[in-house]
Amino acid sequence: MADTLSADNVHAVFKAYDVRGIAPDQIDETLARATGRAYVQVLGVDSVVVGHDMRPSSPGLAGAFAEGATEAGADVVMIGLASTDQLYFASGFLGQAGVMFTASHNPAQYNGIKMCRAHAVPVGTDSGLAEIRDLVVAGPEAGGARTGSISSHDVLEAYAAHLLTLAPVAGRRLKVVVDAGSGMAGHTAPAVFGRLGDEAVEVVPMYFDLDGTFPHHDANPIDPETLVDLQARVLAEGADVGLAFDGDADRCFLVDERGVAVSPSTLTALIAARELAKHPGSTVIHNLITSRAVPQLVEELGGHPVRTRVGHSYIKATMAETDAVFGGEHSGHFYFRDFWRADSGMLAALHALAALAETDVPLSELLAQYERYPLSGEINSTVADQGEVIAAIEAAYAGRDGVSTDRLDGLSVLHADWAFNVRGSNTEPLLRLNAEGKDLPTMTTVRDEVLSMIRGAR
Repeated sequence: MADTLSADNVHAVFKAYDVRGIAPDQIDETLARATGRAYVQVLGVDSVVVGHDMRPSSPGLAGAFAEGATEAGADVVMIGLASTDQLYFASGFLGQAGVMFTASHNPAQYNGIKMCRAHAVPVGTDSGLAEIRDLVVAGPEAGGARTGSISSHDVLEAYAAHLLTLAPVAGRRLKVVVDAGSGMAGHTAPAVFGRLGDEAVEVVPMYFDLDGTFPHHDANPIDPETLVDLQARVLAEGADVGLAFDGDADRCFLVDERGVAVSPSTLTALIAARELAKHPGSTVIHNLITSRAVPQLVEELGGHPVRTRVGHSYIKATMAETDAVFGGEHSGHFYFRDFWRADSGMLAALHALAALAETDVPLSELLAQYERYPLSGEINSTVADQGEVIAAIEAAYAGRDGVSTDRLDGLSVLHADWAFNVRGSNTEPLLRLNAEGKDLPTMTTVRDEVLSMIRGAR
């Protein structure tokens, strides 16, 4: 493409936590090669492991990045097709910096780059990504004192084996429908569930074909429309549970035996309880969108809940500071201390299966104890001025009896009977509302009141 490395284009695709844009219009092999060189030069790494997803542009981008990295003097280990959590495993297992080529849940025309240091330590704007971006804009420096090598290493089986040491599944046999959405779970799920064997799980595969054009539906399970096929299949099969993964399989959503989608807050609470049983008194991280049922449960179980902003860099940094055993986000990301503090949709799924297999009750009954408050889910609204609308909402609620507010991330308004958060999108003119209440009428009332303020301001 013309003028790929213009400053405007580079600044457009380098986001807060990763690189993301349309391929090849914004992200092509020239940019990937320049990023490889800059990554090695800025971070000072001498070896890097590189993986990629199933998008048509991913292998070429990964190869170009490897060439740039070797020009700067680093040795590159190519692990080939991988989920993002498989790349994190490789980074931790091999003790090397890691780079993943994926656009996660984004549509087919996108691609991107996720970067980390050795042991899956994230690289974001405040931890090297801004310097990498600026060096890409400035142009290539002199190459390294040596030219690095490129080798291959298949880590899929080691990844699968490691996950099952962290969440072994034993007990009754389960029937599990898995919707890979044509994404990387179609690569990792056979390896993981194959190790469990037919005596432990009967897997009903959906869309395991690796196809970066996503011919069946977008691989974005936070969108309820993408769960419709899975919900129908769970009911048709009489399955115990359904699992839905996003494109790079670092997120997982559950559907219960009734075909009802499970809130990520509920899964966060379940996994928190399991981790606290193994590590009593530990800290558990939850972002401020997560239901307050999570911190309540953690305290009841003798743990220490810590509230944080939305975003993996904040979660991982806070986990490192507090030595937290686990962290959960409303978006379906789940982080594990024993997995280098990285997020893994597959490990979260295994925890759910392990908990279910240990009981003789259906999933909906198992999870009922963790579902304390009706939730609105995330509701997006287009607004012209995010800050103005948030300020108006804050003014409307400030001073009400029993109400407190904070600005940790957007605006959170808290009451004994209800709570909500309004946050602006970093990339679109959207406000995101999440609300909950002590019962459904209470949640509906506060949800509709805030929405009327948001949408009346448009």
